Amino acid sequence: MTPWLALAASYLWGAVPASYLAGKWSRGIDLRRHGSGNLGATNTFRVLGAKVAAPVMVFDILKGFLPVFLFTRWDGPAGWQWGLAYGAAAIVGHVYPVYMRFRGGKGVATAAGVFLALAPLAIGVAILTWLGVLKVTRMVSAASLAGAAALAAVLALAAPPGGHPEIRWLGWAIAAFVIFSHRANLRRIVRGEEPRFGRGREPEATVAAAAITADAEEVR
Repeated sequence: MTPWLALAASYLWGAVPASYLAGKWSRGIDLRRHGSGNLGATNTFRVLGAKVAAPVMVFDILKGFLPVFLFTRWDGPAGWQWGLAYGAAAIVGHVYPVYMRFRGGKGVATAAGVFLALAPLAIGVAILTWLGVLKVTRMVSAASLAGAAALAAVLALAAPPGGHPEIRWLGWAIAAFVIFSHRANLRRIVRGEEPRFGRGREPEATVAAAAITADAEEVR
């Protein structure tokens, strides 16, 4: 496979809408019409619960990890350079999926998968930060913002992974994009209006039932 073909495959693989498929297969609903409307693991959790969201998150991470890990094996010494492009293509695919009229998720889990392959130390710190902030605040958006900042900080302070500063630059660009894509969440956090898991949340079955009813009414 040529690098350009692998680049296209990375985008198409990243564009696979795991959360949309999970919503259709588990409850027969379109997640773009419920919750935040994003096609990501967080909205899947809010609407359908942890049992459905967990495999979606794993799949979204693999969307970033597999193209970088596998395709670079075929590119020889320049593999790491193409790996940056494969990772970026997978993230773009997740955020702007061609299968879903370019309306996807925010790319946090897919970006984590990319850096799991490129810079495991940096993403390890970012994931621990994400978990810690989520436990304290109960806000996924706050955890994502903190994780992005931690990724950027580790890449700035530590030696570039593999001696390649370009990986550091990609990390900074992705961290900036994650923060930008969460700008509305950031405003809600400042106003004290951001939803928190475990507080004021309807039971999973109630939310799913309401979602199914709403879809059925739209079809009539």
